[in-house]
Amino acid sequence: MDLRKIKKLMELLEESGIAEIEVKEGEESIKLSRNISSTTNMQVPQIIQQPTQASQPPTNQQASDIGTNADDNLKKDKRNTVNSPMVGTFYASASPESKPFVTIGQSVKKGDTLCILEAMKMMNQVQAESDGKIVEILVDNAEPVEFDQPLFVLE
Repeated sequence: MDLRKIKKLMELLEESGIAEIEVKEGEESIKLSRNISSTTNMQVPQIIQQPTQASQPPTNQQASDIGTNADDNLKKDKRNTVNSPMVGTFYASASPESKPFVTIGQSVKKGDTLCILEAMKMMNQVQAESDGKIVEILVDNAEPVEFDQPLFVLE
């Protein structure tokens, strides 16, 4: 490697502020590094806490809202989602002419077929993992789905 190239690399290293540079040219290679002093001044951001007003106890309306939210959360806890085991296309029935495997409000048992997912020209049945009632169908027929995307809500 030419001495002028090495000097130019040294200048670039110094001007740029980087700590290390390595250049390979054919079978030749050169690695230049420099020590950067750790005495650089770093500005530490300051956190200023604003005074807050004293918290007030919730009013009756706020308390009733809290109770309603707790009831909703309990209902949601009892709901399970059936997620897609793969990327593919969602089909609600075996063929376009046949009726869907499940409908909203229908009770299902563990192992019942809920839908078919087509992936790479293979038809894969998605089965219920537990007993329950179909509360919501989250995907439209012939719609593409992602891995672990919720398909159904069971209660």
